[in-house]
Amino acid sequence: MKAVWTVYCKEIVDALRDRRTLMVVLVSSVLLGPLVLIALSGLLAQFETQAEKRVVVVDGIEHAPTLRNFIERQTYAIEAPPADYEDRLRRSKFGEPVLVVPEGFEDALLHGDQPVLELVSDSGNRQAEAGAARVRRLVEGFSRERGLLALALRGVSAQVLEPVDLAGRDLASQQSRAAQLTSMLPFFVLMAVLYGALNAALDTTAGERERGSLEPLLVLPAPRWALVLGKWAAVVSVSVLIAVLSCFSFLPAQWLLRSDTLQALFQFGAVEAAWFVAVLLPLACALSALLMAVAIRCRTFKEAQASTSVLLLVVSMLPLVTVFNQDGEAPWHRWVPALAQHALMTRVLKGEALSWELMAVPAGVCVVLAGVGVLAVSRSLRGASLR
Repeated sequence: MKAVWTVYCKEIVDALRDRRTLMVVLVSSVLLGPLVLIALSGLLAQFETQAEKRVVVVDGIEHAPTLRNFIERQTYAIEAPPADYEDRLRRSKFGEPVLVVPEGFEDALLHGDQPVLELVSDSGNRQAEAGAARVRRLVEGFSRERGLLALALRGVSAQVLEPVDLAGRDLASQQSRAAQLTSMLPFFVLMAVLYGALNAALDTTAGERERGSLEPLLVLPAPRWALVLGKWAAVVSVSVLIAVLSCFSFLPAQWLLRSDTLQALFQFGAVEAAWFVAVLLPLACALSALLMAVAIRCRTFKEAQASTSVLLLVVSMLPLVTVFNQDGEAPWHRWVPALAQHALMTRVLKGEALSWELMAVPAGVCVVLAGVGVLAVSRSLRGASLR
């Protein structure tokens, strides 16, 4: 174990010596998740500000005094659109849908006809689309009120128009609703762990071979498995350090949220961060070993980067299975690394308890992969030529 500790200390010193690369990896990994969270908060804050404005943009409101009266009774202000509103909506330079009232609207309404209102928006303009739902509800309310008045004048009960009332009941908890908004955060944490292990794994294998410092290390009177364990432990330490920093960086990031809704729903404390780290720890061990097993066969750092790109692509794509699969979490997800960790972290965001039975299978798979990777690195160092 003394040889393992010696190699471990040597690899940690080497990793800390390249401070520029280490700082770039740490800063990018730590800031990635909080920046995404803050950007999401800014987007939601825009929608909230738009909803609080209580403004409806109407073209031709002079043709519909009853509609104006209804909108103003709902405490909404009516504004006229700019002359080129269609072009500005297409270019996302105008964030309000426009309700167009045709001439003769009021006369058609009085004669019992069904005048047509037009709601102009652009499905590529997110702000306008978000406001379109609000305008539709207003017009539906106006139509319902007109229908009820017509029935009342004829002495017919209003229940004839709406014989059935529908009451909704949302079963989702507060944290579950918040998880729908922050579902991408586990993905960015996974990427931070992956890329944190990547640089250390490549530097301690292909990097040392390229610099010519691997041969003197192999000459030492120490067993190959001790050298491999020392290197692997150093890579895992760097990866876990990035995982811890990445998970706990969400705690101060909550202070910068601009959206009141997200700030109320997103409750990520030290307990949730600790669960994230516990879920990611086995994955960090497995990824470190697999990246080293791929990179040890390469003679240059650049060749190792190209060889590990396939592994990076696979690990990056696996969490997206939950996006395209609308059937929810399946039992086989627990057997797929990265996908299983993504599902477990999503459960933490939803406020669901993680039992040891849920964590046992993903952790066991990662332990097996880590063992296979370490064994492959050891066999490669034992049998391959160094030049």
